[in-house]
This record gives sequence, structure tokens and C-alpha cells, in this order.
Amino acid sequence: MKRTVSFQGELGAFSQVAAHALAGDKATPVPMPTFQDVFESVVSGKCDAAVIPIENTLHGSIHDNYDHLLRFDLAIRGETFVRIVHNLIACPGVKQSAIRKIYSHPVALNQCRHFLEANPQCERIPFYDTAGSVKMIMEKDLRDAAAIASSTAAEIYGARILRKSIEDDRANYTRFFLLERPGKKKTKADENVRYKTSVVFTVKNIPGALFRCLSAFALRDLNMTKIESRPLRGKPWEYLFYLDFHGHVDDPVSKNALNHLAEVADMLRVLGCYPAAR
Repeated sequence: MKRTVSFQGELGAFSQVAAHALAGDKATPVPMPTFQDVFESVVSGKCDAAVIPIENTLHGSIHDNYDHLLRFDLAIRGETFVRIVHNLIACPGVKQSAIRKIYSHPVALNQCRHFLEANPQCERIPFYDTAGSVKMIMEKDLRDAAAIASSTAAEIYGARILRKSIEDDRANYTRFFLLERPGKKKTKADENVRYKTSVVFTVKNIPGALFRCLSAFALRDLNMTKIESRPLRGKPWEYLFYLDFHGHVDDPVSKNALNHLAEVADMLRVLGCYPAAR
């Protein structure tokens, strides 16, 4: 049986591109309406793995997915970076001069502001998904509308690209995680591979608490690549800290750092250890 990989959105979404990169072309992509559905599909065993976006170089962190990483018992097994190239897409035969409405996800619309401002005759209409907007205009055969989405979406739904790469900033990348059930085989250290480890922890609300936690990595020259704070539900003005660092969880230095962190943190959970994307 083919491996199934769930993602949020429709076929042709950027998450599907990431799924192919992380799970291989032989994996079967399974579109889901929401991020919560994506996580639940793996926990329930409906799908073998999931691919989720975690942060974008322009839009920032996807906070819902940070919250889901804590709520659901899944392990991060890989990461990849996908260059986000937005294209203006319409039904075959439709000319750009006829376009009066442009559909896409709100984030995609925001990342193409210069193009949209240069075309004030076009109404911007937020949609639930980039690829879904292409699917919709094709199903309805809209002759005065276009969508902003990936070239993959245009190919899947038989649409036509009117303008390529209309995003404001070409340095537009999204980081994606591959998630699996924790019972799966763990990533073994390979000296030729650079690894990352992701953790989440809480601290006491006292002076210097966070400093002492971060010193567990600084004192051992471990490179922290990301730290993200999220509200701790049920405890107003207290926070969870998500942290990524370079190192394999089984390396002696990393083990010592995590043991040190466990001593000074209120709660510590390792979310995953995986090959770092380049």
C-alpha cells in the first residue's frame, strides 16, 4: 500500500509541494479542510504522516500549528523549505484585461500587494485556500475572475497562468514539518547529516528563569535557530516556549543540554529530532 500524507488545502497547494519533498513522489497526498483535521488524521491512523507549514519568511509563524504540536502527540520527523511563487491564474481563453475579481488565501493576497495595487480595477476576494481558488474558478468557469496560486494548481485543474511570480518579495519561503506518530522508528544519527531538535518548555514566572533555560544551550555552544512564545492556556500571562537547536537528541552534548533544561524548566517535551533542511 502507498504511504498516505495529509495536508491542509486542496490538491495543488504549496503544502502538497512540501509533501512530495518530504515524503517522496510515491506517497499519496490527502487534502484536508483544516489544520486540526490534518493532525487528527495521523493520530487516528487514517493517514501515515502529515505535512504542515510552521513559519513563513514574510508572514511569520503559523500559530495554530504551534498550538497543535503541543495538543497532539505527534513527532517531527523532517523539515523542508519551499519557495513560494505566486502566479495569476485564470480559465483558458480569459485575458488579463477581462479580470475584475482576484481570489486567493488572505496571506497570498497580502504577499502580492504591489501587483494588486497596480491593478485597482480588480476586487480582492479572500478565499480559504490558494489552490482551492483555482479549483473554484475552473468549476464555475468564471470569465471575469482569476486566482493567485502555485503553478502546480494551474496544471492540476487545467487552468492558464496569465502572470508568473507576482509576489512582492522573491525571498518568500515557507518552512514545513513532516509529522508521524511517535511509535514510528526514530531518526538515527548520521555523521554526514546535520540535525535539528525541537522542544517546548515552560518556566516559572520569576526573574532570570528564561535566561537559565537558554543558558543550557549557550554554555554548550549549541546554536538555537528559533524560539517562539505562545500563551499557556488556563494560566494568564504565562507562556510556552518552542525552541529549535542544531544537534541530534542522542548526541552527548545535546543530551546534557536537555538534562540541564529539564532541571530548570517547569515542563519539557521533545517534539522531534530530524535532518535540518538546507
